[in-house]
Amino acid sequence: MTALFADHTLRVVALGAGLLGAVSGALGSFAMLRRQSLLGDAISHAALPGIAVAFMLTRSKAPVVLMLGAALAGWLATLAVMTIVTRSRIKYDGALGIVLSVFFGLGLVLLTLLQKRPDASQAGLDRYLFGQAAALLVDDVRAMAIIGAGALAVLAVLWKEFKLISVDADFGAAIGLPVRLLDTALTSLLVIAIVIGLQTVGVVLMSAMVVAPAAAARQWTNRLGPMVALAAGFGVVAGVGGAVLSSIVARLPTGPTIVLALSGLVLVSLLIAPARGLAWRALRRGQHRRTVEADAVLLDLYALALQHEEDLEHGHDEAVLRAMRGGQINVRRSLEKLAQAGLARRTGHGRWALSAAGRARALEQIDHAGEHA
Repeated sequence: MTALFADHTLRVVALGAGLLGAVSGALGSFAMLRRQSLLGDAISHAALPGIAVAFMLTRSKAPVVLMLGAALAGWLATLAVMTIVTRSRIKYDGALGIVLSVFFGLGLVLLTLLQKRPDASQAGLDRYLFGQAAALLVDDVRAMAIIGAGALAVLAVLWKEFKLISVDADFGAAIGLPVRLLDTALTSLLVIAIVIGLQTVGVVLMSAMVVAPAAAARQWTNRLGPMVALAAGFGVVAGVGGAVLSSIVARLPTGPTIVLALSGLVLVSLLIAPARGLAWRALRRGQHRRTVEADAVLLDLYALALQHEEDLEHGHDEAVLRAMRGGQINVRRSLEKLAQAGLARRTGHGRWALSAAGRARALEQIDHAGEHA
């Protein structure tokens, strides 16, 4: 953190990466809900020929010029995908694969041709392939901030409409919303989110900036508003954290480090997010299994107690309970769980009996099972 505040270059890179994470995370949430996550991959790869053509036409490497070329190419790729899907029998994933490979191949060819030119005017264009966040300048970050802020402003203004078409586009059309126009606007914002990050992480890894924050945020909430906020926050944390980490470790590239940081956030979210996390799910399954086992032992104790109606508090050997369950469950753990709940008590060494509350609980379970029989 000291280096972050003291090093001007690191501050610029961290700010640019954080801005990229916020914008791509927020807009990627809508792409994920609309099942268009792979569209971001196609757009990012398709942007490469747009960058090359923009340079060939203008001879300028100004960020705004190259972003404009990338955006136009991304738009053409999106239009190509939609045209292929609507005019042929090729499915959406197949159309994405075709467009991605064709545009990316064209971009590599154009980039190679430019690199063979005798002058040095084209130097640095190759950084858009894998990204070079360390080369970000203040002007680059300023352009990212202006364009990204504009995209987020449009998202805020059309929030309700975008939310509706993302959840139920058919209902939106039924109430008179211009669904196609809104869909075009939302796709345009996604193109913007991808384009502003090409210089930072490159066309190869940019799709991760769209998908990963949204995937991590989705594990923590079922509401769109908190999901978008969390995705933007995760993007900022990964962007700044990746920039700082790459500055600490020698020769560690910033773009891949940011993506790895995002991957770590996704992994943590998959494991420990409440309700959806794998660890919490396993814990709940274990708790449920232990409750079911304790209820089974409770009913076994009740069945044994009925054999001593004159003495319902007669203790029964733990070995008998284990034999009744055939060793399939942990009887000792279940008995201790029942004792903690006040449903059973120890009457002697290795002997157990139900309490009055335990007998009442057993009767409730029997009556409940009879109702559902």
